Amino acid sequence: MLLFFVLMVFLLSCGAAGLLLFPSARMMLRASAQWLLQRCSASVARPWQDGVLQVQQLASRTGSGSDALLNFLRRRILLMLAALVLVSVPVLLALILGGATLLDAVYSEGRPSNEQVLALLQGEQLALPVAPPPLAFTTADVVQIRPLLDSANRNWQLLDPGFSRRLLQVFRVMREQHGYQMAILEGYRSPERQNLLALAGSGVTSARAFQSYHQFGLAADCGFLRDGKLLISEKDPWAMRGYRLYGEVAEAAGLRWGGRWTMMDFGHVELQQSGRLRE
Repeated sequence: MLLFFVLMVFLLSCGAAGLLLFPSARMMLRASAQWLLQRCSASVARPWQDGVLQVQQLASRTGSGSDALLNFLRRRILLMLAALVLVSVPVLLALILGGATLLDAVYSEGRPSNEQVLALLQGEQLALPVAPPPLAFTTADVVQIRPLLDSANRNWQLLDPGFSRRLLQVFRVMREQHGYQMAILEGYRSPERQNLLALAGSGVTSARAFQSYHQFGLAADCGFLRDGKLLISEKDPWAMRGYRLYGEVAEAAGLRWGGRWTMMDFGHVELQQSGRLRE
């Protein structure tokens, strides 16, 4: 409905500008107006051909009567302005009174899902979690799924501050609301390591250097800690439930979750920034 009103105002504005700038348009408008007045006073049963003939006759009589039409419009400029105001006022009222509702409908999907995520947007500072011991990333179960994980970088200080704050809030919500203790598997990733992982096969990653947000500190791969052990297997029902919750919380914090990709990466989240990746 709002778009309809805006379109009406645009068309009326274009029409008014055309009348003021083009004499031929004013002439045709006057001829049409006179014809319509005559048609209203005449019988509605009069054939259409007669009306067309009258328009042609009126147009021929006007000839070079653009000055007379201009005077006609000048005498009625107040009436035209009043009509424009009457059309514009509902549009302005809709924008002013209904703007918040319209924006709510557009952006409701990206809103925080709870008060803890909202606290992130208000600038709450959170402490870094205690990192698991290095041996936690070299167990047989972990190496089988992520064979190159032992050489990954997990330094929070190398992450983008905006992304780091959001991810810390996600960790907090997962711990306090859902009972999942989380840990970073890999954060910042050098271009050389990115190319190395790409050579490992499409099952690892298809992105090469500077084609991943990892190179900008805007992405992280995360997993769960249970009984002091790192658990990242998607075959584990408890871990899979955690990944689903993790994706929901991450998206509520404004992050993109890899679990929605064609090649799903349930532990991956990133903070997208336009123009950062190399095509």
